Amino acid sequence: MAAPQQQFDDGGPDPEGGQYSQDGAYDQQAQQSTAPPAAGAKKKRDRYAGQAYEFGAGANAGLGGQPPGGQYPGSPPSAAGGYGGFPGQQPAQPSYGMPAQPAYGDPNAQAPGQQPAYGGPQYGAPVPPQGYEPTQPAYPAQGTPSIIQQGVQEVTQQFQQMGVGSAPQPQQPPGQPALRLNPLVPVDISMQGQPFHVSDLDQPPPPIILPPNSSVTPSPHSNCPPKYVRSTLNAMPTTASLLKKSKLPFALIIQPYATLHDVEDDVPVQYDQVIARCRRCRTYINPFASFLDHSHRWRCNMCNLTNDVPQSFDWDAAKNSSIDRWQRPELNYAVSEFVAPQEYMVRAPQPLIYLFLFDVSYAGVSSGLLATAARCILESLERIPNTDRRTRLGFMAVDSSLHYFQVPRDGSESNDARMLVVSDLDEPFLPTPEDLLVNLSECRANIETFLGNLQGMFANTTVTASAMGSALRAGHKLISHVGGKMTVLSASLPNVGYGQLQPREDKKLLGTSKESSLLQTQNAFYKSFAVECSKTQVSIDMFLFSAQYQDVASLSNLPRYTGGQTYFYPAWNAARTEDALKFGQEFSEYLSSEIGLEAVLRVRTTTGLRPSAFYGNFFNRSSNLCAFPAMPRDQAYVVEIAIDESITKAFACLQVGVLHTTCNGERRIRVLTLSIPTTQNLAEVYASADQQAITAYFAHKAVERALSSGLDAARDAIQAKVIELLSTYKKELGGGNMGGGGLQFPANMRGLPILFLGLMKNLGLRKSAQIPTDLRSAALCLLSTLPLPLLMQYIYPRLYSLHDMPDDAGQPSADTGAIVMPPALNLSSGNLVPYGLYLLDDGQTQFLWLGRDAVPALIGDVFGTEDKNQLKQGKTTLPVLDNDMNERVRAVIEKSADHRSIGVGSIIRPPMYLVREDGEPSLRLWAQTLLVEDRADQGVSGAQFLGMLREKVLS
Repeated sequence: MAAPQQQFDDGGPDPEGGQYSQDGAYDQQAQQSTAPPAAGAKKKRDRYAGQAYEFGAGANAGLGGQPPGGQYPGSPPSAAGGYGGFPGQQPAQPSYGMPAQPAYGDPNAQAPGQQPAYGGPQYGAPVPPQGYEPTQPAYPAQGTPSIIQQGVQEVTQQFQQMGVGSAPQPQQPPGQPALRLNPLVPVDISMQGQPFHVSDLDQPPPPIILPPNSSVTPSPHSNCPPKYVRSTLNAMPTTASLLKKSKLPFALIIQPYATLHDVEDDVPVQYDQVIARCRRCRTYINPFASFLDHSHRWRCNMCNLTNDVPQSFDWDAAKNSSIDRWQRPELNYAVSEFVAPQEYMVRAPQPLIYLFLFDVSYAGVSSGLLATAARCILESLERIPNTDRRTRLGFMAVDSSLHYFQVPRDGSESNDARMLVVSDLDEPFLPTPEDLLVNLSECRANIETFLGNLQGMFANTTVTASAMGSALRAGHKLISHVGGKMTVLSASLPNVGYGQLQPREDKKLLGTSKESSLLQTQNAFYKSFAVECSKTQVSIDMFLFSAQYQDVASLSNLPRYTGGQTYFYPAWNAARTEDALKFGQEFSEYLSSEIGLEAVLRVRTTTGLRPSAFYGNFFNRSSNLCAFPAMPRDQAYVVEIAIDESITKAFACLQVGVLHTTCNGERRIRVLTLSIPTTQNLAEVYASADQQAITAYFAHKAVERALSSGLDAARDAIQAKVIELLSTYKKELGGGNMGGGGLQFPANMRGLPILFLGLMKNLGLRKSAQIPTDLRSAALCLLSTLPLPLLMQYIYPRLYSLHDMPDDAGQPSADTGAIVMPPALNLSSGNLVPYGLYLLDDGQTQFLWLGRDAVPALIGDVFGTEDKNQLKQGKTTLPVLDNDMNERVRAVIEKSADHRSIGVGSIIRPPMYLVREDGEPSLRLWAQTLLVEDRADQGVSGAQFLGMLREKVLS
């Protein structure tokens, strides 16, 4: 019987009080430690550089390819760090009996003792890497030198003469000065001007500047922080015609969770179940609502309907006393969560269920997958969420038959699991209705015994067939009455039974227009079955390990429509320690992660706006309802917003509601509210565009285009879009000239062309005849699911110079205790010196690049041997040595691999490959494909790409 559908009558933000601190990735960056370097550190660094100089490195030895002094040509000192505000804004008036506060929405105001406002201009820019100063601040700060102010005024006057920016803002209260949004700062992004530098990616998005008193309380947390919801435009056009004229997309990048575990989550949770929602549009009361009639009624900030305030809104039933309304979390926090009452359920919250499907064919057993997976589950039983002691586990194995395992309860007459074999693949049936799904708490000892014996049951198998499709149908039949997650661990191509697949990869098609056919689903079963699973609250995760063709393109449909994920381990073998450790760490983290069950997501908007398209791993059940049988915490989703009617308000609101069941059986609603100022000024739209969010949006569009129309069409669309944006800027805002032949673009979008180039050169989209179809399909899965910080790193990897790190790099910061990273370098071989040691990391794979002229002292300190010919190339780990350099290099590698350091939760632990410049050619070429700004394979260099763009725009 199909599980009943949960209605999306999601609740509202009623979290209990408590701290809700910003994630470190968005806090003011701690200044790098100025403590004296460890004894001998600088001397040793000079020794590496000094010896390298003898190898003919030249005058720039030890500088990582930068000019002497660490300065890039033409780089004046930057203005005060961070995004600043603008003078002349009036302070907010205190309201509702609250003490006077600085103007909320004033970019320069901050209440004493409060944290910087989410999404506001109080965000400080991270400290730029050593040797690089931005040529211009992205946004002028308070007290910026007058020459900058004069430049902005001159540009503004030019816009007014062109008829741009002269229109008043919507609904500006009389007698109040017009709100000044982000000013447009044009720069020449060509190689001769002020080109992109990797440190631009460390800048926060353009600040969201709201009118004073926009929120009902002066809370610094009243607007949603970008780690949860990030808009492509932080000042939105008031009309569809202006949006169309801008050629910019208007979309939200949504990641409802920023951590894998509840204990790391700082979102306040409210338990009193008092829910205030708009009667008409069902918006939750939030910091941007307003109160009327002596605060007995509230006006919805989405549709303007007046609603009654719930009678218990100012009453604490637990303490039987009144409470201060203005301290309620839903009026102070843009991101909040609360426990849903009974009317938000149509059945009791489901328990957490994991059904493991093991591949026990010859490939699954001989590679060590079965033994490693069983041992990992055994060692992770304590970590699987089971607070309510309702978690249930099931186990199935598959080769040419289906193997069910009946695990008895602890204390039964027999403690051994029974294996029940079903050979009918066309109509698989459950051999017994009992003990196939067992309670983890009640059967813990017998589960441990079973997992310890599982490998031995199939140790001598010679069966090469895999009926995984039939096993999936049988597994669905087993858990569909409750819902849950099927975790598939497969090392072979499903080649018998339902969903049978054929090895179809043809190397002659790779790199041609026909390659896209290999990215399509081979068997319609995988789409139709995935939709069926979604309807019964069953989610599927695929862990794929085959050394041969496995058809990731077809199998990845199962996670795509059920809120799951595809994890690909090409040519994995447990005999390699690095392979076993990587999978063991990731699978253990996967099992311990919190997930949201029976989840649905809905986006509500100000009247006149409408969600028009959705991207990500879920099933779009209706026009604006996204269904997730299980919602993982390490994925992001994209929702495109359309403007149907002119917006007359000074700012628009968008609210994301996520109704879900927690792993401990609570039905909860997480609410995220974002407000964005509106403008009729095209210059302000461009000045507030978020280049990283725009790139994320077009990454999802490119994946969609690649799967529907082919890789060539996807790459052409990306290139055509960046040309269109540059041309539109030139026509509408550049005055018809490009500043003496340069390539003008706003400073806040300076990196967009290079990010688009990185997207076109990504493994998923790159034009090449050398990329296996499975690798490309797995990369497309990553492009459509990664959280924004990891997506940016996957598109434009991080490159660090290790042999000449600053003295404090690789050591704990004196202020925060976090490991200090070396300055990142642009992805160009011009930044690689032959005597250097570099780390290249795209978030999925790490490369440790050793130059051909690296000196023995450096090699010995890092690797423990001075003979580089003795070093193991390829997948490896660094030895632990008792010296300062080795410790610092290992600390940098570990920090780069820890994705929590950039504010996201992820189970991925990137493997590390040692690449010698004069060593294995295939490894070297693989690493060099990540150097986005170099010419490689069939791609152009960054300089060539910018030159081509300039020709197209000027022609």
